Amino acid sequence: MTDDDLTTALANDVDRAFPDFVDTTQHQLYGGLRMLVADDAGDVAQETYLRAYRALLNYSPQRIRQLKIRSWLWTIALNATHNQRRTQARRPLVLVDRLPEVATGNPELTDEKLIGAVRTLPRAQGAAVVLHHVLAYSYSEIAVIVDRPEGTVRSDASRGLAALRKKGLQT
Repeated sequence: MTDDDLTTALANDVDRAFPDFVDTTQHQLYGGLRMLVADDAGDVAQETYLRAYRALLNYSPQRIRQLKIRSWLWTIALNATHNQRRTQARRPLVLVDRLPEVATGNPELTDEKLIGAVRTLPRAQGAAVVLHHVLAYSYSEIAVIVDRPEGTVRSDASRGLAALRKKGLQT
């Protein structure tokens, strides 16, 4: 289903079209969130869809039709990610398995090492790297999602990749 088909269906009947929206977007959303928040990706994805559904119920059909639906969903997801991290930071419990150990120059790169390294990046850099280099969003699309200038997004992605390379990792 195309994004235009999704927005049209959602504009006509949010309740009926929302399951199709989830089916169409969930794999990309979960995969990207997995890179950013690991084990909490399912919870953040669920929170993202809940917020999206609530928002759509309050939008006019005209506004829904004008949405760049995937960019809009990623904006919600990144905000939910930020809130999840902020909530975790307030908790005194530190889970050792969430503290990635990345060996510099390690020739054997596993997905878990890469995911761990991406999670150590500052939020803006991690988001830019995942959205552009993993999920293939354009810099202009990412700029809309994260509400930052396109040049800044390019810098975030470049700096994020440089940090990964410095750790001996690449996407």
